[in-house]
Amino acid sequence: MSDVAARDARRRSIALAGLIVVIMLWSGNAIVGRAVRDDVPPLFLALVRWAGALAILLPFAARHVVRDRAVLLANWRAVLLLGLTGVASFNALIYSGLQYTTASNSMLLQAAIPSLVLLADRVIFGVRSRGAQVAGVVVAMIGVVVIVCRGSFAALFNLHFGVGDVYILIAVVVWALYTSLLRLRPAVHPLSFLAVTFAIAALAMVPAAATEAARIATIAWTPGVIGACLYVAVFPSLIAYLLYNRAVAEVGPAVAGQAISLMPLFGAGLAALLLAEPLHGYHGVGMALIAVGLGVGWFAVRRAIP
Repeated sequence: MSDVAARDARRRSIALAGLIVVIMLWSGNAIVGRAVRDDVPPLFLALVRWAGALAILLPFAARHVVRDRAVLLANWRAVLLLGLTGVASFNALIYSGLQYTTASNSMLLQAAIPSLVLLADRVIFGVRSRGAQVAGVVVAMIGVVVIVCRGSFAALFNLHFGVGDVYILIAVVVWALYTSLLRLRPAVHPLSFLAVTFAIAALAMVPAAATEAARIATIAWTPGVIGACLYVAVFPSLIAYLLYNRAVAEVGPAVAGQAISLMPLFGAGLAALLLAEPLHGYHGVGMALIAVGLGVGWFAVRRAIP
């Protein structure tokens, strides 16, 4: 293996490891969003998340934004679209959905993201998925269903869908589009791109959060609520988006999107760790299927890259 090939392989390995961290942080975001649903209205939480993330990021990103401003302005349509979809809309929809839906329904719907990314790649960019990639997505989705249904597929017939699930479903479609459309990201410094898309999201959430003025006025700023706001601003925002965007650039939208299948795995683990919820045999079966599906899909992509 040449030095260049070795460096490329090392970068892809680092990107894949970063995806695991991303899913862990986003799983925590879902738990936090659900935990504070009675304390902080969802659109205001999204505003706090992106305004807080931007405030922390800006001192480090400002010089890069100034340097990259010509490229950003030349590609303003793509930047605006990415900021409004994957940053503003997706998270507002997820937080809104968590006000009403169950964790099981949410996880089941989010399991559709990998297949929707493949579909978006095909429809928008004409990218044909390899058979092994499709097989990997299917196997991982079966693993997700096993966990959501607690090992009994008959439970699928007992799932009920309401307004919260509609929010989650729309969010799933939006995220799949964002992941595929990241191909349009201009060649600027990662911090420049994050800062501008975070700013777009924060500005978009101002009028949306204004509709929750009555609930905002009643927020009790306890240490728990403040800690939740700090968490969503730093970990699933600054850190996770930086790692996810880098992973898409290194391994492609399909592989990065498939990593979403790990969310039920981390969700179950975090619930056991933080909420003392027991792990069962079906968790092991589901986790094994998810791991196999991810391995098949990621191996197929690795073989396709010279």
